[in-house]
Amino acid sequence: MLDLLLAVLLDWMLGDPPSWPHPVKWMGTLIAKEEALVRRVARSRRAMFFGGAMIVLCNLLFAFGLPFVVLHVLKKPFPVAYHALNIYLLYACLAARCLRDEAMKVAQAFEQGIEAARHRLAFIVGRDTAQLDESEIVRATVETVAENTSDGVIAPLFYAMIGVAPLAVAYKMVNTMDSMLGYLNAKYRDIGYVPAKMDDVWNFVPARLTSVLMLLGSLFRFDVKNGWRVMRRDRRNHKSPNCGYPESAVAGLLGVRLGGENVYFGERVWKPTIGDATRPLERADIARAVEIMFRAEIVGMALYLIIACILRRY
Repeated sequence: MLDLLLAVLLDWMLGDPPSWPHPVKWMGTLIAKEEALVRRVARSRRAMFFGGAMIVLCNLLFAFGLPFVVLHVLKKPFPVAYHALNIYLLYACLAARCLRDEAMKVAQAFEQGIEAARHRLAFIVGRDTAQLDESEIVRATVETVAENTSDGVIAPLFYAMIGVAPLAVAYKMVNTMDSMLGYLNAKYRDIGYVPAKMDDVWNFVPARLTSVLMLLGSLFRFDVKNGWRVMRRDRRNHKSPNCGYPESAVAGLLGVRLGGENVYFGERVWKPTIGDATRPLERADIARAVEIMFRAEIVGMALYLIIACILRRY
């Protein structure tokens, strides 16, 4: 319990310094090498599918098993080392400060002009940013903060709460595999099918939990009644079975419309709209989305600490 609280505080204070070693960087290197190996040996679509499934199986066993064994070995003879490693792994799985920093860099870049804002946005989204106007840049940033509140904050916390650090690390592996392989285009539809579906499964509960925590955290601050209404109505207006939940909650809380037309690799893609355009999007909505993220995390941690204390008592 204390380890997780310290990890959250470390994330808020430090974020992810680029020069520091980070498990997700190692995961990305491993996945890239595995992808290259599968593409080198696979001779059919079925073989590519099987290769993707094996990547998921091996990486999940590795991501959960290695920290589990090391922590188990350290726990009794070296309790200080055990807690230090446990806190570091939990901290490394959280991305609230990093998400806040990257989103606010986009907001601050508007002061240097729209080209600067487009450039900063390109670091955190997959869509083409070269032709986006101010409203579209804000929309893309708000959508990214909403989606990643689940992927980068609440989901790691959820798995840390029910399985301590090894399960949180396993979740980050699932999320990283999806980020690198889980695309619907011809290049990845076979090797990335299982990684994408595995990510859907692992995010099923956290995404729904995130939307609830967003609403609870926004009491007396944002329009919770509208947030609940829009979330109930528009939660399925997304190609992902999960992303629509936090995005619709944020859209309703802020009273704005998300979704619509995006451009990926030069191709226009229409996504169902989420929320109502009761007012136009504005730069301040980026900071508001970040605030909703932190409020959701605080409420989640508070509920966890209350439940943990009650369970310890009984």
